[in-house]
Amino acid sequence: MDSDGTEKKTLTAFLAAQRASARAIVDGLDTQALTTSYLPSGWTPLGLVEHLGHAERYWFQEVVTGAAEPLPWSDDHAPLTTPRSPEAVFAFYDDQCRRSDEVIARTALSAPPKGRCPGPLGDEISELRGVILHMIEETARHAGHLDIVRELLDGRTGLGPR
Repeated sequence: MDSDGTEKKTLTAFLAAQRASARAIVDGLDTQALTTSYLPSGWTPLGLVEHLGHAERYWFQEVVTGAAEPLPWSDDHAPLTTPRSPEAVFAFYDDQCRRSDEVIARTALSAPPKGRCPGPLGDEISELRGVILHMIEETARHAGHLDIVRELLDGRTGLGPR
């Protein structure tokens, strides 16, 4: 396998592992646990999973490909809460991850984004490789947040994939 293919395989494996960790950490929580805020900042576990779906959509569709289909709802729920059901949020997250994987599969790691990311990351991310690395970091960071809340809820830790 060429080095670009090997690198892409490694990066996508790390991204998939972080996604699986985030899902595993909240697995088994009921609707009340998923929609209750446990920290002063006010976010809920379900709101954070929806945020991760929006991040996947933004970075891989809007930034990498330059376009994304409109959503039936806005991403304006602060601080990271959602009025949607767990089923709808998890389906949204899974669909956005699937779409991201499709973008990754058909795009070279060195391909420049067709869309523009405003803010400090806009100048730093100049290719798909950087977007994947950013999403690994974003997903891992939020999986850590979810892990802390899960420990507060029922004492369970280390719930990532085995």
